[in-house]
Amino acid sequence: MKLFNSLTGKEEIFTPVKPNEISMYVCGPTVYNYIHIGNARPVVFFDVVKRYFKYLGCKVTYVSNITDVDDKIIDEAQKLNIDEKLLTQTFTEAFIKDTLALGSDLPDLMPKATNYITDMIFYINDLIEKGYAYQSGDSVYFRVQKIGHYGALSKQVLENLNVGARIDVDSQKETPFDFTLWKQTQTGLAFESPWGKGRPGWHTECAVMNHSIFNHLIDIHGGGSDLKFPHHENEMAQSCAHDNHELANTWMHVGRLDFGNEKMSKSIGNIILVKDLLENYEYQSFRLLLLSHHYRQPINYSDDLMKQFDNEWQRIKRAMKQAFVDISIARYKTVDINLDALERFREAMDDDFNISNVMTVVYDQIKSMNRSKEVEEIARYYHTITLILSILGIRLDLMPLSDEQIERYQAWQQARAEKRYSDADRIRMELVDLGLL
Repeated sequence: MKLFNSLTGKEEIFTPVKPNEISMYVCGPTVYNYIHIGNARPVVFFDVVKRYFKYLGCKVTYVSNITDVDDKIIDEAQKLNIDEKLLTQTFTEAFIKDTLALGSDLPDLMPKATNYITDMIFYINDLIEKGYAYQSGDSVYFRVQKIGHYGALSKQVLENLNVGARIDVDSQKETPFDFTLWKQTQTGLAFESPWGKGRPGWHTECAVMNHSIFNHLIDIHGGGSDLKFPHHENEMAQSCAHDNHELANTWMHVGRLDFGNEKMSKSIGNIILVKDLLENYEYQSFRLLLLSHHYRQPINYSDDLMKQFDNEWQRIKRAMKQAFVDISIARYKTVDINLDALERFREAMDDDFNISNVMTVVYDQIKSMNRSKEVEEIARYYHTITLILSILGIRLDLMPLSDEQIERYQAWQQARAEKRYSDADRIRMELVDLGLL
């Protein structure tokens, strides 16, 4: 398998730290609002990554955090005049509901930042003792310039960073590039610490949860491409200072899902919430849209694009439903797989998750299935497509046919064969009502 590593900027042979075990950490949501469809892209993609590794027989530990202490949370809670914990609980539950509605499984662990405050305090204190962090005024900062290769992940040159645009201006810092590990606060949720009552910085939350859960170099760290700098860069810097490794062997970043050629943003308001989209479309249609584009490439979402992939899904579903009925009517029970198609599927997935090529395999199988008249062939294509789609998190949700349904379908076929068109039309309407046609 080859994966594109954002840190090295090239595709590399992927070798797990431990044979047949995959450790993966993906940055999760800050729970102060519903997620939009741009937020959904990493949720869907890394779910497929886990599914594929499990299909290969690997033991996978997939961790995705919940950021439940943050300035955005405090601001939103104050605006709504509700308790922060109630806000984060409400939107954590909403995120879980949306994740499942998208056809994704929940990660193995979903650690909340507020459950790791003590670990964060010890971690920050270690960085201070090692000379990588310092207290100044009401905050603790990380000394960025002590990390000689800082900027390697995001391909940033430290001296060229735009202070005031992407770097917060703060007169308490030794240099403008240093970032906050802990800050004192009189507003919102706060915790006791050696540096005053306050809360941790966002970059420290993820670095510490990763360290506390895995406590070793992991295989994959992932998230959206917009997290590469400064969030992931600062996570990696802390890991280099604290643990003498770059946190992950492979860094994977998912391209943005834009709307109208502009980044989706809750602050701008140009967003479509996942829960709203799924009121109008089946999740399989949206999942198909996301996965048919290579995960590293941006997608410019539009209503027309969504309708295009909804039509694609309806065509797939119709073909699979007809094949399912044909197999059921023939009472054919053998499960066989097209090994050539499966090999092409694996080649595409092993090529940096080239799922657009996987869909070419799926469409080829559907085309052959539609042309076939032999139930053994139809069943082989059907089960091959079903397996591939299941690894992509796309379910068909077809219910087994009852004896009565099979009998009515056979009666319709016989009426057609005997040219009893009136009976055939009547039975056909029954089959439509039963959902078989």
